[in-house]
Amino acid sequence: MQQDLLLTPIEYLKGVGPNRGELLRKELGIYKYQDLINFYPNRYIDRTRYYKINELQNNAAEVQLIGKIINIKTVEFAKGKKRLVATFTDATGQMELVWFQGQKWIRESLQLNVPIVIFGKCTSFNGLFNMAHPEIELLTEHEQSLRSAMQPVYPSTETLTNRGISNRVINKLMQQLFLETQALFSETLPVYLIEELKLISKKAALFNIHFPKSADALARAQFRLKFEELFFIQLQLITKNLIRKHKIKGHPFEKVGNHFTDFFNNHLPFELTGAQKRVLKEIRNDMGNPAQMNRLLQGDVGSGKTIVALMSMLLALDNGFQSCLMAPTEILANQHYIGLSELAKDLSINIRILTGSTKTAQRKIIHEELENGTLHILIGTHALLEDKVKFQNLGLAIIDEQHRFGVEQRSKLWKKNTIPPHVLVMTATPIPRTLAMSLYGDLDISVIDELPPGRKPIQTVHRFDSNRLKVWKFIRDEIAKGRQIYIVYPLIQESEKMDFKDLMDGYESISRDFPLPQYAVSILHGKMKPADKDAEMKRFADGKTNIMVATTVIEVGVNIPNASVMIIESAERFGLSQLHQLRGRVGRGAEQSYCIMMTSHKLSNDSKTRMETMVRTNDGFEIAEVDLKLRGPGDLMGTQQSGVLNLQIADIVRDRDILQLARNHAVIILKEDAPLLKPEHTTLRAVFIELSKKKNIWNYIS
Repeated sequence: MQQDLLLTPIEYLKGVGPNRGELLRKELGIYKYQDLINFYPNRYIDRTRYYKINELQNNAAEVQLIGKIINIKTVEFAKGKKRLVATFTDATGQMELVWFQGQKWIRESLQLNVPIVIFGKCTSFNGLFNMAHPEIELLTEHEQSLRSAMQPVYPSTETLTNRGISNRVINKLMQQLFLETQALFSETLPVYLIEELKLISKKAALFNIHFPKSADALARAQFRLKFEELFFIQLQLITKNLIRKHKIKGHPFEKVGNHFTDFFNNHLPFELTGAQKRVLKEIRNDMGNPAQMNRLLQGDVGSGKTIVALMSMLLALDNGFQSCLMAPTEILANQHYIGLSELAKDLSINIRILTGSTKTAQRKIIHEELENGTLHILIGTHALLEDKVKFQNLGLAIIDEQHRFGVEQRSKLWKKNTIPPHVLVMTATPIPRTLAMSLYGDLDISVIDELPPGRKPIQTVHRFDSNRLKVWKFIRDEIAKGRQIYIVYPLIQESEKMDFKDLMDGYESISRDFPLPQYAVSILHGKMKPADKDAEMKRFADGKTNIMVATTVIEVGVNIPNASVMIIESAERFGLSQLHQLRGRVGRGAEQSYCIMMTSHKLSNDSKTRMETMVRTNDGFEIAEVDLKLRGPGDLMGTQQSGVLNLQIADIVRDRDILQLARNHAVIILKEDAPLLKPEHTTLRAVFIELSKKKNIWNYIS
């Protein structure tokens, strides 16, 4: 349509004006006509049925009736408090309409003995039905309005409700908008795509999302708008990937040299799994090209990502380049350092670690060796991003658990070289495919989906607190076999004092139940000094203590192959991904390992689902899918990413099939016509260029 009309500021719409315009901008982010058009209802009420008073039931359902008001009175019901009560009748009986607020204004607007339609929730009191704060409309107006059988309910805020911008007002504004624009909305998708997928037109979709004539019309409108939204997101992400491959030059690592082959032939601690070999091949192909690699490596806890990282770094070294690995915490950085140093102990390469607690003298050596090229691999935390850290030639940057790093932080790494390094992002947080397609649609994705040979799946059980004696006996039996045990307590910021008390009480009762000298118990929590933490960890690692009582500080990066039992106290207070990460702390040796989740009998439905999922499967991806359904995409990605998917109508969990369909079509179109220059793609290209200007989802990603 005449695009200019849709760009009209919202206050010019009849019925809005400056005051309401200000409210709509502040509360709902509605600035222009087009923002209002794209402000979709979040649910619908079926208004096809008109009830009679004698058909009403006391179930607080929303109903509508036709009748008239025959009497109005004010009733005092508490000291100084009044309510307005109107008697409403139809041919079958009478009921009361009640107002507690806005009584003066309502009293003036009510008319006696005129046919009206009322709508609201009904409740019964002393055998008489009443409806509080009903919506009221003259029957004549009701019959004429653009109203549909399925009535839309729009998202709102307390401020809007208090300032009189009710759902009905928004509905009226929407009607006004359709009248003013004459619903001349231009098409955004190519004709052949609309025909192939049997989609309704953009104009019909927008009309039926706001004024659906039937449930079927609504379903078709939703499908069309969801497909379009997800399709344009995928078009953006895939285009970004293609542009990067053409534009952003990388260093081609053309040769596989001595470091890589020597390690592969002589020093591999175990045979690589099929998945590890496949992923290495994908990485080698990427790094062999003159375009910059941008790959996401997903692998569950213990799937062997570290060895893939080392071999990728050896490839860089064989081509004369340095590598770095950046981890979000010191514990994790240290673990990578120990793991990589152990793997590379027989190779003549120089690996160092740089974190916040690295001494000045050490830093000086690191800076010098980095610049003269004698330091091959640097592992560290955010400290790697400091301006003082200069590489001679950084060829590969590996980022672990990247969702904990912001975009600016990552771009600092790229700038450490004139030609950006290849990038490998690693995560042990399995990301469901739907989310990966949306959040990381412009990264190439590799998955290590099998565990190294010899690893037995961890047996997981759910036990109630009343079974504790049996659980304690099981622990004694495992310790008698020479195994070690973790017992983890929740630590949740808001109730830290209470949690700390739980932990200390737990520690004391465990120390009583497992007394010295037969048993020894360690404790680990966030309030301890780093040196004390290390000492306790070392005692446990050396086998001097049998039980480690801890908070979730052990969630990441603790590797004790002899620990075979993980007991999670108050497991209902943990999220699924946390439970899965904790479980991954055991099962690192060849022995059978166990995870026991202890809970009280009182469990919410979500908690029950979490327990059942953990008992049923060890597959991190399946667990992540359930987690996504329970929590939604925002929570899953951690705080930095929570606003990422600023979707207006689609839901990447519920609409995963539409997402897959949209991605498939975007891939086909871009394969055949990447610049969208074919005549049939003229509309598509115009919309695409317009969307690219907007600060929307695709600008936040990667």
